[in-house]
Amino acid sequence: MAEGKFISYLRVSTAKQGASGLGLEAQRRAVADYLNGGRWSVISEVVEVESGKRNDRPKLDDALRLCRLHGATLVIAKLDRLSRDAAFLLNLQAAGVRFVAADMPEANEMVVGIMAVVAQAERKMISTRTKAALQAAKARGTKLGGFRAGAALTDAARAKGVASRQATAAGRSADIAPIIAEIRASGAASLREIAAQLNDRSIPTARGGVWSAIQVQRVMARVEA
Repeated sequence: MAEGKFISYLRVSTAKQGASGLGLEAQRRAVADYLNGGRWSVISEVVEVESGKRNDRPKLDDALRLCRLHGATLVIAKLDRLSRDAAFLLNLQAAGVRFVAADMPEANEMVVGIMAVVAQAERKMISTRTKAALQAAKARGTKLGGFRAGAALTDAARAKGVASRQATAAGRSADIAPIIAEIRASGAASLREIAAQLNDRSIPTARGGVWSAIQVQRVMARVEA
């Protein structure tokens, strides 16, 4: 039984199908049938007109951004609405968004991982060879590097941690920047008004809380930097 927040992603292959609604209604019914009976809400429906042979889909990017902003799950009618390309599904997995296909509910992130087996085989073999080399070096008495409990944290490790946190914050800011731009275009002039509209849209802060003027200011500063 479906529960939680969802972003619905529908795709048709031609502009003619998009204009006529051909295929879209069937996808909507499939999504509605899957969600029926649970405690759920569809925050937004995103429709894309694009060939399945292409992986650069701006509307799908929008849907993924909305999922991250709302902590929602991407729901699609059929698995092949995303792509038949395993590499593309790997990119979807890397986006850090949960998804489910109405026609194959078990085809979630775990299935994406299975599809990645072949692509990851070489990486695993490299990892195996690396571990074997390290074990051989250790057997020869070579001291291996790495952080150990009680050891002093190096400047490089600190810098790496700061960079990681900054990258996360920058990614979140990039996701929410179009929403803030839309709110400002609608007439919201102050940081407090923008914060209020973000809260009205049920978009949580990075830590899951409510927006304040200072938080909006920080996001805007990151985007404009």
